[in-house]
Amino acid sequence: MKKNGAEALMQSMINQGIKYVFGLPGAKVDQLFDLLEYSQDPRTPKLIITHHEQNAAFIASGIGRLTGKPGVVATTSGPGVSNLATGLITATSEGDPVIALGGQVPRNDVARLTHQSIPSKELLAAATKDSVEVQDANNLSETFANAYQTAIAPKAGATFISLPKDVLDDTVDTPEIKPVTPVQQGSADAALIGQMAAKLKAAKLPVILAGMRSSSTAVTAAIHALLHRFSIPVVETFQGAGVISRDLEKDYFGRVGLFRNQIGDAILKESDLVIAVGYDPVEYEGRLWNVDRTGEIINLDSIAPEISNDYQPDLVIQADIAKTLTALSQSLPEMALSADMVAHLHQMQAHFVSQDAVPATTDGHGVHPLAIVRALQDQVNDDTTVTVDVGSHYIWMARHFRSYKPRHLLFSNGMQTLGVALPWAIAAALERPDQHVVSVAGDGGFLFSSQELETAVRLHLNIVQLIWNDGHYNMVQFQEQAKYGRDSGVNIGNVDFAKYAESFGATGLHAETPEQVTAALKQAFATDGPTVIDIPVDYRDNIKFASTLLKDVLN
Repeated sequence: MKKNGAEALMQSMINQGIKYVFGLPGAKVDQLFDLLEYSQDPRTPKLIITHHEQNAAFIASGIGRLTGKPGVVATTSGPGVSNLATGLITATSEGDPVIALGGQVPRNDVARLTHQSIPSKELLAAATKDSVEVQDANNLSETFANAYQTAIAPKAGATFISLPKDVLDDTVDTPEIKPVTPVQQGSADAALIGQMAAKLKAAKLPVILAGMRSSSTAVTAAIHALLHRFSIPVVETFQGAGVISRDLEKDYFGRVGLFRNQIGDAILKESDLVIAVGYDPVEYEGRLWNVDRTGEIINLDSIAPEISNDYQPDLVIQADIAKTLTALSQSLPEMALSADMVAHLHQMQAHFVSQDAVPATTDGHGVHPLAIVRALQDQVNDDTTVTVDVGSHYIWMARHFRSYKPRHLLFSNGMQTLGVALPWAIAAALERPDQHVVSVAGDGGFLFSSQELETAVRLHLNIVQLIWNDGHYNMVQFQEQAKYGRDSGVNIGNVDFAKYAESFGATGLHAETPEQVTAALKQAFATDGPTVIDIPVDYRDNIKFASTLLKDVLN
């Protein structure tokens, strides 16, 4: 039985195990959308319509980050494709596998100045790992299979397929590609394992810097096994959040990102051997944490590192991270740091933990960030997924909120893209439906993607949306004040987000004191469907982010 291109593409998605397609309809892709909507095959991906193509791409990237398998977004031609750019470049920067499908005008119109004709492939080439335009319907399935493989290969990221309308209409004579077999890497060889072990044994203060590619289940388990054999400090990047489990909390020495004034920065500088595991410079450049260090660096990753004047590892190992760490653990005897070093680290950690204390504020200026973090920490469990948007709130969350499972606390720290939290929460609620998902945003970032509240309501997703509301783009504001003594261009007015939520059919709550935040969270976790909690936040302590922990702080 012959098929057309749209039918072959849908079957290709089925073959590769795609569960969802997010996007917006349009004339160039309506045949594909019709098939997805009315297919009788239970394996057909569920079509989920969003309110903006950028948000659809964010949801797809959330699927990619949570599962390690590509999320799929599909849009029509012209602006439908161009609206994908921010979502795809964020996914590519931050290592999240995505396949984007963009409608295109018929092939004989691509070079003409016709309705919605844009150079889609060329436009998105800079935002993706690979961008192609299909010229023959018989190539659709192999193009999709290659896009899938490219998206998940290290470093994971986005791929784009431009689909001329007449290609989707054409007859397909070739069979669809079968499920793609993941490309496997091997462990580092015995000689390299020996070099790693020798350096580790000789170091006085070895430290693991756990980066974005340390957050897979296999790599995290291998790190845990190593720490049970040799207890050493671990510093997480924002995307490495959750690598340290609750039973290994004694080895947790904070996260690094943005401003160089955290305990993680201090211990990295002091370390005579940093083992960078799955570290990507887009998370936190070497010029910020590797300043005036004299210690060595081992770079263990599935990809080759980017070499710069600020980052020149002494030993580079490109191999399967989990297999290599497992081999390293098996080659080591049980070891321990010196008693003096353990005492020193304990003192550093006690000071670090003391910074989580909630200050007493009763002057009506809003709820202190640490009070919000504490209330949320008390409400969630280790399996709760928390997505965090970009803004001042994400600095507080990254520094003070604990997470004990990888890919359960999500940040955008490569592109620092506003608007990701709610779309990522939608992805998490779809993939992890057994309990509530928490989305944390500022008022400015929330409004970037807040129209997807309707999507969450329509899908009846149990999402708790916290909005730290101060009427400003505060992350910019406090830095301007630190630099110039004044701010500019940051006032965005005030919105009653509880009423806003109710207009979408969600539950809306106000919480103006720490006690009310706690009560609102309890109510939200007991409520079916999305709940939005509007919290006036007191950001007066943000100026402390510009303070110096290290003398050579770079702001």
